[in-house]
Amino acid sequence: MKISFGNLSSVKCLTLCAISVLMSCNKTDNTHPVTAQNVDPFSNEKVIYSLVDFDSKHQQDWLQSNTANFSLANNKNGKSLAVEFSSNENISSLTIQPETPWDLKSYQDYNLAFDVNNTGDVAVHLYLSLVNPEGELQKRSISLPTHYSGTVYFPLKGVEAETETGLWGDAPPWKTKDDLMVWRSWRAAQVNLETIQSLTFSVIGVLENKKVDIDNIRLRQNPATENDWSVGLIDKFGQNAKLDTDLKIKTEQQLKEAATKELAELAKSTGMPNRSKFGGYTAGPKLEATGYFRTEKVDGKWWMVDPDGYLYFSHGPANVRMANLTTITGIDYKDPAIRVFRDDETTPEDSMGIIKIADSIKQTAFVTSSVRNNMFEWLPSYDDPLADHYSYRRSTHKGPVAHGETYSFYRANLERRYGETEPESYVKQWHQVTLDRMRDWGFTSFGNWVDPAFYEHEDKIPYFANGWIIGNFKTLSGKTNHWGLMPDPYDPVFSERAQATISEIAENVKSSPWCVGIFIDNEKSWGEREGSVEARYGVILDALSQSITDSPAKAAFTKHLRNKYSSIEQINQSWQLDLTNWSELEDGITFTQHSDVLVQDLSKMLEMLGEQYFTVVHNTLEQVLPHHLYMGARMANWGMPDEIIKASLKYSDVLSFNIYEEGVQEDFWKFLEKVDLPVAIGEFHIGTATDSGMFNPGIVHAANQTERATMYKKYMESVLNKSYMVGAHWFQYVDEPISGRSFDGENANIGFVTVADIPYPELTQAVKDVTSTMYQKRYGK
Repeated sequence: MKISFGNLSSVKCLTLCAISVLMSCNKTDNTHPVTAQNVDPFSNEKVIYSLVDFDSKHQQDWLQSNTANFSLANNKNGKSLAVEFSSNENISSLTIQPETPWDLKSYQDYNLAFDVNNTGDVAVHLYLSLVNPEGELQKRSISLPTHYSGTVYFPLKGVEAETETGLWGDAPPWKTKDDLMVWRSWRAAQVNLETIQSLTFSVIGVLENKKVDIDNIRLRQNPATENDWSVGLIDKFGQNAKLDTDLKIKTEQQLKEAATKELAELAKSTGMPNRSKFGGYTAGPKLEATGYFRTEKVDGKWWMVDPDGYLYFSHGPANVRMANLTTITGIDYKDPAIRVFRDDETTPEDSMGIIKIADSIKQTAFVTSSVRNNMFEWLPSYDDPLADHYSYRRSTHKGPVAHGETYSFYRANLERRYGETEPESYVKQWHQVTLDRMRDWGFTSFGNWVDPAFYEHEDKIPYFANGWIIGNFKTLSGKTNHWGLMPDPYDPVFSERAQATISEIAENVKSSPWCVGIFIDNEKSWGEREGSVEARYGVILDALSQSITDSPAKAAFTKHLRNKYSSIEQINQSWQLDLTNWSELEDGITFTQHSDVLVQDLSKMLEMLGEQYFTVVHNTLEQVLPHHLYMGARMANWGMPDEIIKASLKYSDVLSFNIYEEGVQEDFWKFLEKVDLPVAIGEFHIGTATDSGMFNPGIVHAANQTERATMYKKYMESVLNKSYMVGAHWFQYVDEPISGRSFDGENANIGFVTVADIPYPELTQAVKDVTSTMYQKRYGK
């Protein structure tokens, strides 16, 4: 039991007794029969609806694709669908769409399943999107190992499908040989799929063609709910309690022995040869040394140049910190004092470290989510020595808990691993071990979101500083706001907050030559690169719908439109409207249709929005951090409109993109050759949910740890052979909590080390293989 009453004060004992009572009242309903042990619940599956039968000539006409090759294949059961997905397409897909949508309203408690064979020579990260008649979708995916043959599934209706556990990837709901597909990202809870218009199978950003055979797409009756499917998932080390893996820690002694062994190995490491003190390539040419990092084109390839004048390629992990490694415990406090926000804050909620919780506040504790609280086999009592790893989140981005208590198993494991000879001495030990690992593994930098303690550590490696512009400024809403609303950069408050954030960064950096550059913000919701007008220009449409007195962006756009159009009649003619005067436009307008000229104007205004944003950020950086590279806006490929890329070119020293694909495809990213600016990848990763023991692989899936290492090498090869690439940063250093990070429930196997701080040997060896040769391969000597 995770709650202990030993050695507690009487007040704390009463508090936790109350919590215990609440937990017993709020436990998940366990009245369903339990599946017999060792009997696969799908061994006698009940099919309730056949969605597609590839033996049917009529249903064969439902198949459509312009980006993948497909045909019908013969097997022992009849015909199956053979698909070859193309590496020449960023998204290669095949859609199955009947004349009449599938109506599933009369069915209850079912899962969608299909049989699939991987007929190619490499693993396949396969996506399946379900689309309803309104165009809304849910997307799931799975990695199919080479020569895979089996059944994959996911719950679509019923308690297993609809329970919000706060996890990005759910624990398998049944003990079965069938393989669970996981969410592409967060649960799309508001999408009604009682009617399905189409199914789309796809791959994204692959470096090689992928081949699969698909058959027997069906709905199956859910087996009986297993009474422990969401209970007791996490052990006292923050690991999967129900699955053993090669790296799983069973005892504190084992954890200490692993630390002692690694420390001895790191002490013998001499790092990589031919490296300057800043990680540059001393076997290459000696260029002008400016005392700071800069960029230069050498023999037709872009490079960074280190402060001593050596060629430099930035490669290392991002998010080397513990600020966002806590997980929601399901406990909250009635005292609202812990949830106060201030307008002058410069640190976002998910970047804050451990927040100490006063004993008086803990006395108001109660169970806010029994589903969350019941996940853990153990959580320390408030008087336990490991209780100092409790913290609090005043707000979350996703999940069933809006705010609440959190716990860091990673920090607790560091304390167990290294002990505590003085307050938080294990954190100082972690800093040194991390630096030693970086050099041993051959990394040349820390990417974005590194613990500022590394800025001033006496044993330095180059790093990138970062900041978020947050505050009480006006915002704009797109059709989809991935991480939040888009700031209105025309609002003077935005400039004030940019100044506050960047000034704080400057105070921390202290003009250090070890700071390569600065990242400001991340994956802003500019809009989609392709798709509907609303998807591409939603933030501009939102601005136009507002009054010029409420929206600074609307005021700027109105001024632009008055300069372009001499009369309201010209706007009416161009936009196909019937406005009576300028005041009507200034008060706010919406659109039922979008003329070609309107779309052109929306495009121009989006570029203006980007220009204003980059002007504010660049000019502020230039004022207070003039010697450091501005690394651009870290655009995701779902949010990098051409207009924003164009706007960023004049202001960014290095462009940055977060490319979560199997690699940097030749065709899709070829436009960067014409841009002729250095480019860095702000984030990428590859993970697996098989031998890692995790529930979610991350955004890019591998079949296992061995293939994860192979895919990393292929990714880096695709980066190093691009003339414009000057860096690539892996997200992130540590696996996310298997019970989900506090901010949004992400729980992926994307670290170089586990929650117990144990390095993944296959991946770290692959890193050494890459870093030991990357300069030679890229420079050519």
